[in-house]
Amino acid sequence: MENAKDTFYITLRNRLAAVNPQRVMVLRGVQRPGILVEEAEAPAAQLPGDVFVLRWTAMSADTQFPATMMEMVCEVLYATSGTVNNAGLDRGRLLAEMDAELLAMLSPNSVQKMNYSVTPAAAMNTMVFWSEPAFQPVTTLRDRLTRIAKVTVWAYQEQGEL
Repeated sequence: MENAKDTFYITLRNRLAAVNPQRVMVLRGVQRPGILVEEAEAPAAQLPGDVFVLRWTAMSADTQFPATMMEMVCEVLYATSGTVNNAGLDRGRLLAEMDAELLAMLSPNSVQKMNYSVTPAAAMNTMVFWSEPAFQPVTTLRDRLTRIAKVTVWAYQEQGEL
């Protein structure tokens, strides 16, 4: 399960760097693509704006196959307040840009599962697959527009895998 989650995140991170190299953030003093995994970061009162935040919310296992098929739900949260130069009046456009970036990052919807706990990362024997995103309605809190897109991720659990 952890290898599938890591693979999904790193795939999206690398694709974001290709889709929009300007969408970056500084986290713990390091500039990197503007995407993070909520469970791997320190708790924050408010999620950062203009970045994608992955939140793993549900998991189930199907043991009817020769190998256990894991199904996980990932919520991709993102928000924007617009730009200062436009007094935030461009926040709808910026949210639409992030919608398009997410669609581009999720296509194609499968990738070779990798083990990133070793150096160099090692290819595993199975693939990670995911659904099209289910976009939730936009929510507004003061000057900030937020959207959640739910993606279902599937991967076979390999022998000895956590």
